[in-house]
Amino acid sequence: MNTTTVTTTSGSSIFSPPINSKLTDLTSTELTVGETVVKMLEDMGVESAFGVSGGGIGPLWASLNRSNIQVLHFRHESGAAFAACEAHFASDRPVVVFVTTGPGITNALTGLLAARGEGAKVILLSAATASGNRGRWACQETSAHTLPISGIFTPGALFNYATIVETGDEIPEISRRLAQGLSQPGGFVAHISIPTPIQTKPCTARSQFGFTRAMSVPSEEAIAESVRLLSQEPFAIWVGFGAREAAAEIRQLAERTGAAVMCSPRGKGIFPENHPQFIGVTGFSGHTSVLTYMQSQRPQRILVLGTRLGEPTSFWNPLMIPSGGFIHVDIDPEVPGVAYPSVPTVAIQSEVKAFLKSLLAYFPQRPGNSPILPNPELQEVSLHTDGLVRPEVLMDAIQKIIVENSDAVILAEAGNSFAWATNRLRFTQPGRYRISTGVGAMGHAVTGVVGATWGGNGKAIAIVGDGAMLMNSEVSTAVKFNIPAVWIVLNDGRYNMCHQGMNLQGFSGVDTEIPSTNFVKLAQSMGADGIRVSTESELEAALTKALAATVPFVVDINLDPTQPAPIGGRIRSLIQQGAIESKGEQS
Repeated sequence: MNTTTVTTTSGSSIFSPPINSKLTDLTSTELTVGETVVKMLEDMGVESAFGVSGGGIGPLWASLNRSNIQVLHFRHESGAAFAACEAHFASDRPVVVFVTTGPGITNALTGLLAARGEGAKVILLSAATASGNRGRWACQETSAHTLPISGIFTPGALFNYATIVETGDEIPEISRRLAQGLSQPGGFVAHISIPTPIQTKPCTARSQFGFTRAMSVPSEEAIAESVRLLSQEPFAIWVGFGAREAAAEIRQLAERTGAAVMCSPRGKGIFPENHPQFIGVTGFSGHTSVLTYMQSQRPQRILVLGTRLGEPTSFWNPLMIPSGGFIHVDIDPEVPGVAYPSVPTVAIQSEVKAFLKSLLAYFPQRPGNSPILPNPELQEVSLHTDGLVRPEVLMDAIQKIIVENSDAVILAEAGNSFAWATNRLRFTQPGRYRISTGVGAMGHAVTGVVGATWGGNGKAIAIVGDGAMLMNSEVSTAVKFNIPAVWIVLNDGRYNMCHQGMNLQGFSGVDTEIPSTNFVKLAQSMGADGIRVSTESELEAALTKALAATVPFVVDINLDPTQPAPIGGRIRSLIQQGAIESKGEQS
């Protein structure tokens, strides 16, 4: 790996307060282990717990219900986990997921994997089988006899911290680990599993937390080297989701230097997409204007801020390599240099905002003349008076009614929903658009919108496919708790990204069709409301009604499945990896 590491931690530390500055003293002998854990989570700032009950988690679930934490009972554990992920981003608070033994845990794992990949702060509370019953075919047995302990009950790729509580004496160390993890920048996903009988045991242990952390700030050496390299030749800025707290500083740097700015799909809106220096979204369903820029005005260097540059962001495209290499800033020291290991990379471990504040002191003014940059261009489409709704017309209506005339958060589901929304919608501020590019699980947005609406105490809207909506929607949960989430369903009777993608890859005859579903009737049967849209002229009125709805609301779009989605980059990447029909010799 051709990577230069620059020391980034300054001698003096910048401290931030713990999540709750008061010292928690849990000394009451009247508290059980379950109650002690719940009290600890309250003091750490947890306000919501999403999950599904069960016999094994019963005592702990009852403790949650008696606490100040709002408990939302979901219909599936994966939906609860996806919703918790999005509730964290909407509220900036840690969120609890509670599940019972056995399948309760395994059902939640995909949503928790997404939370880890997205950088959310989520704590899983689960039950485990009592030690004396392990290996005896207990009901929904949760032990080393039935589940892989490593990775589920221990730290690793899934959980930053995980443990099985066998005694209340472990609570002080658990509280220290949780408080430390929750106070750090970036995500933190933990798993605390408590065997059913332990949940009700008296707990006399003192649980204390209250400490400070050092902010990751760049050293003078790192700033000096960055200034030297960025001052030599024109450079570009590549913005990712990890830079969302530094929107103002990114704009200042761009305008002072004339640098072109591009963003990852998750980074939409951090730099205004209507700014003349914005050249487009990279990677999955991105804009051709980015490649135009890299081919015609290739920069000497690219300053990468808060993105891994993984396949969904870059497709590891050699056209995205600057002639002089990358300056890559990230709080995770393992990120820089991984996506493009053979490209010279100056790796700087720092929080993006802190790095830019230091860097801006050396770029006080904008140069006289900035180059004319290519900007994303959207083909204008006029309304049809008949026929099915075209996806680009739907996106333009969403842009007009929702993006430009509300502050609603928009989530896009994996598949063509992601492709059309990322390519066609335009945002001018961070925090308005949420997608998952790491795990990219179907079901994330259709359930996450419930958490986003709840956590943000406002309006959140999910753009989803009919396949995802049938998978796990949690409309019933939204009805139960009066959460006015909105689902815009691209109802085209198929898994259309699979349908279009397989055709582009040369595979034919693959079944991707889904029987027709009336999602409005389905929603109304659960106590929600909705409207079906059959023509393009009905779109704006339907979206206006959905935006104003005070109950969960479904907009069922009769969508044209023949319009090719902007997924060419993804298909080319798959083909390069060998995912193409092999034509063998005919006998």
